[in-house]
Amino acid sequence: MFESSTEKKRELKTSNQSKNTNMAGLPRRIVKETQRLMQEPVPGISAVPDEQNARYFHVVVAGPEGSPFEGGVFKLELFLPEDYPMSAPKVRFITKIYHPNIDKLGRICLDILKDKWSPALQIRTVLLSIQALLSAPNPDDPLANDVAELWKVNEQEAIRNAKDWTRLYAMGN
Repeated sequence: MFESSTEKKRELKTSNQSKNTNMAGLPRRIVKETQRLMQEPVPGISAVPDEQNARYFHVVVAGPEGSPFEGGVFKLELFLPEDYPMSAPKVRFITKIYHPNIDKLGRICLDILKDKWSPALQIRTVLLSIQALLSAPNPDDPLANDVAELWKVNEQEAIRNAKDWTRLYAMGN
C-alpha cells in the first residue's frame, strides 16, 4: 500500500512538472516520452501535447535542408491510441504536401506506422522517420500514385511541383 502511495505521489509530481498539460492518469511511458520531447526537442521538429488531451500532439516539422520541402513549415497531428505502445501512433499531415508517400488527406505511407511498428520505437523515432521521408521520397512504395508516377518519369518536374506546393502551403502559415 505504501509503495503505491509513493508511486502516486511521484507520478503526481511528474504530472505537475509537465508543461501546462494534464498528464494525470497517463501511462508512465507516455509521460516520460513527452517530458523528453519537451526537454530535448528533435532538431527541426516541435511536438507539443494538446492542453486538453495529452495523447494528442501538435507537431511542426521544418522542411529538411536540401530537399524540395526546404523552407517549409509543415503541421502534423499525432495521436497515441489507448494501446500505445503496443500499436503505432496515428500521424497525418495537416499542411498540404506534394509527396509520393503522403496522400491528399495527409496520411503517411511509412512502414513503422504500419506493419514494422514495434513497442521499442518511440514518438521521437516516428518524428525522425517522417523527417527522413521528406528528405528521401520513395516513389516505389507510394500512397499518392499520381505523384509517384511523375516522380518516376520526370523527377525534375515532380521536385518543381513539390517546391511550388511548399511555397504555396507551407510558407508563411
